[in-house]
Amino acid sequence: MTIRVVLADDHPVVRGGIRIMLEAHRDIEVVGEAHNGDEALTLVRELAPHVLLLDMEMPKKGGLEVARELAAARELAAARADATSPAQPTRVLALSAHDNEEYIFGLLDAGASGYLTKDEAPDMIVDAVRGVAAGEDEWISARVAEKMIRRRRYELEKQSADLSPRETEVLALLGRGLTNPQLAESLFISEGTVKNHVSRIYEKLSLRTRAEAVAWAWEHGLVE
Repeated sequence: MTIRVVLADDHPVVRGGIRIMLEAHRDIEVVGEAHNGDEALTLVRELAPHVLLLDMEMPKKGGLEVARELAAARELAAARADATSPAQPTRVLALSAHDNEEYIFGLLDAGASGYLTKDEAPDMIVDAVRGVAAGEDEWISARVAEKMIRRRRYELEKQSADLSPRETEVLALLGRGLTNPQLAESLFISEGTVKNHVSRIYEKLSLRTRAEAVAWAWEHGLVE
């Protein structure tokens, strides 16, 4: 299968360089180039490429707005069972000089399959285009991954800070594998009170099962 790609970037020299790099591979064809967000949306509708390689800062509409409009169009087509929509919707892969969190998380929330920075090795960009076209997700640059890890760590620390001292104690004992009766006996409280603590822990940390609570306790150093 030849992978059909649309390039969206407001710098002609950048587009030209990316085009040469991609078309050096026989399985990739650049079928269109856009220098602003409106053109990108038009080309996606007209050409139905497998991949839209998308810059973030462009005239008229930025990459984030383009990604959100494409996501809304996919949802609308799915709701209407639109027979005219392509069997495989265009997948979005960001290729940007910018790595700020608003762009990264906004784009991924809009359903993009990956986010690469322009300092990435050419082979990585080619592999990402192939992977995204094949239906793979989460192709991200090392710099982007670091930001995602920091954001996740911050969220986990914030969640942990929301626990009361007693809830933290209960979670630590959960991590050691204690059952509710054992927790009640160890803390000199009723089983009903234990259940209330456990329910609040699940809610505050967005956990669903006891196994997830045990894993959380271990991952965050509550259990040695």
